[in-house]
Formats: sequence, C-alpha cells, structure tokens
Amino acid sequence: MQNISLTPVEGGVCAPKGFSAAGVHCGIRRNHSKPDLAILKADVRCAGAACYTTNKVYGAPITVDREHLADGCAQAIVINSGNANTCAPNGVQLARDVCRLAADALGVAEEDVLPASTGVIGQAMSIEPFAAGIPDAAAKLDAGPAGSLAAATAIMTTDTHPKQAAVEFTLGGKPCRLGAIAKGSGMIHPNMATMLLFLTTDANVAPDVLQAALSAVVPATFNQISVDGDTSTNDTVILLASGLAGNAPLQPDTEDYAVFVAALTHVAEQLCRELAGDGEGATKLLECTVTHAPTLQVARDVSKSVIHSTLFKAAMFGADANWGRVLCAIGYTPGDFSIDHVSVRLRSKAGEVFVCENAAYHPYSEEEAAKILAEDEIDILVDMGCGDAQAKAWGCDLTYDYVKINGDYRT
Repeated sequence: MQNISLTPVEGGVCAPKGFSAAGVHCGIRRNHSKPDLAILKADVRCAGAACYTTNKVYGAPITVDREHLADGCAQAIVINSGNANTCAPNGVQLARDVCRLAADALGVAEEDVLPASTGVIGQAMSIEPFAAGIPDAAAKLDAGPAGSLAAATAIMTTDTHPKQAAVEFTLGGKPCRLGAIAKGSGMIHPNMATMLLFLTTDANVAPDVLQAALSAVVPATFNQISVDGDTSTNDTVILLASGLAGNAPLQPDTEDYAVFVAALTHVAEQLCRELAGDGEGATKLLECTVTHAPTLQVARDVSKSVIHSTLFKAAMFGADANWGRVLCAIGYTPGDFSIDHVSVRLRSKAGEVFVCENAAYHPYSEEEAAKILAEDEIDILVDMGCGDAQAKAWGCDLTYDYVKINGDYRT
C-alpha cells in the first residue's frame, strides 16, 4: 500500500476543478439578513452518488433526488433553508418546479438538478421565492472560496457557523481534490447520514464506484453522530465527481481507490466533529473511541450508546466524571459481549483521568477530573478488553440552551 498523503486546502466544494457555488436570500426566511438559497453547479455532467434518511417520513426533495439520480449522473444542486418541504401537499411538484427553474437558469437538463431542503416540517411552500432567487444565485456563482462559503452559509438553520472542508491527494500521478459543505445542529442522530451534506471531487470516478465509496464511508462517519436522538426527515448526502482531474477511471480494490476512500473519510470525519460540536446549545464536543471490542458492530453500537446517553451528556455539561453513566450506556447496548474487562478514561487537552477498570471504580481525583472536563473537547476512551475491533462516535453535551432553542424553533 502506498503512503497516503492528504493535504488540507481552502475552497470547500469549489476546491475541486469544475465547480462553482452561490448563496442568496430569496424570501423563504422572513429575516432578510439570513441567506436561504444555495446553488452548486458543475461545469460538466458529473457522476453522482447519494445516501438518504431512513426516516419513514422524508422530504419531497428526496423523492425527486432518487428519480434524478437513477442514471447515476447530475450537474447541479439547489438547496433551500427555512422550510423542509416535508409533509406539504404540493411538496413533490414544488421540488420538480425548482429543478425546472434551476435548469433554465443554469443551462442544464432538468433531470440533472438535485433539490434539497431543510427547516420547519409541515409548512406549505410557494414557488415565488425560488423564481426570484434562483436566477439571482445563478448570476452570482463563484468558483472560488467565496462561492463555497456563501453556499455553506445559505444552508444553515440553527447552526452557529458555516461548515466546510477540502483536501488534495494524488491518483495515478494526477492531483485531485475533494471538498464539502454541511449543515446540521439539531435533529441529528445516526441512522444514515447527517442532515445535509454535499461533496464534490474532480477525480474521475464512475457512478457505481462512487456510490460504493460513499456507502463504505457513511457507516463509520455520518452514521456515528448523535446530538439529540431525532433522525431528520431530510438527511441527505450527495457526492458529485466531475472527472476533470484527468486521472484514469478509478477501479475498486486498487491503491488509488484506497486513497480516494481515505480522502473521503478524512473530510467526513472532520465534518462529523464540526456537526457534533455545533449541536444546538452545545458547549462541548464529545468523541467516544471504543477499542478491543469483539466485533465492529459492537464497537460502533457501544460508542453511539455512550454519546447518545442523555444522562451522560448532561454530566459532561456539568463537568461531572459520572463514569457510571458510561457503564450504564454500554450495558443497554444490544449485542452479545462481556463488560467484565471494560475500562474507561476521560481525556481533554487538560489531561486524562482513569475512572473505571474491569467495570468497577478506579481511584481518581474528582478535582482533577473536573478540570479535564471543563474543556470544550472531551474524549471518552472505552476499552472493551475482549477483541480487536474499534470505532468512533461523535456527540455533544446537553445544555439548557438546547431546550430554549427548540422551545421556540418556529418563532
């Protein structure tokens, strides 16, 4: 296996060759200071891949996305914030009308436009804001970092900051890039992906290989996030590949394929941390790493149980090293495994404290633990002591502000 070199670069979804983006206010939101419409356009027709929410109630855009990506190709994405276009009587037709408007403004085929929406569920939408906003956004498309930032800002709901990432790597001697923008702060729970996330690459990858790579990365990354236990109706991850880097078509089970998956995983993990750390009302990012588990599934399930535990999340808000809540979460995790050799450590940049050994109390200083847990990034290290599998999950603390934000979300 060749040495995999990944270099962070600026530009988000516009870092790869052949992509431009924009974000504008079109009137879906009443607050004119908040952009609410984004467009991502490729210079060429791209290979496309996607994963969607597993919620039985899902947004109308997902219905249209599945139709339009049936051939594995797309060229543009139109995203609105402020309204989820879910459970609306005219939702699917409106999503199709949005694609038609975008196709006309961008000079692409209607079937190559993918819609996406995020915001309040169950509210009617009208086409008028899109009719005004899509031409405006199309006129402002920018292939530089500013375009990606504008789009990342326009798709935010309760997010406190835009989220984007990009890396450069080499395939077959050709420099390639992969970039992304994401939104997500609430209604985040592992069950497919995370909220809305859009990835671009200039690597030459066929649709079936692109889908295989995305499907391989999702379970270990986006499925491993939980903020509040609510699986969104609109969770969507879309990956477009322009092929403009000029590498030979990517083949499965090759060194270049491993490099591409590593790049995709790197960007995904970076955004997982950003999404979890920006959970509604959150003050701390929680990362749970499970090692020496009997199976990969057990490792993933245990790590998710820990960061999803409401009691443990509340303890982390209070900087309380209540390790019993970690053991409790491990104990109710489905699966056939022993807890007899479980150990738990809590770590931050302020240090590390060993709190549990062989599923029992390990002597530690409460004062030292409180200092460690006062930091804004906390690692929960769980050693199962009964195998070789490992996994990570990401979450955040539970604060008073989470209730405040969701108590008046629609106002």
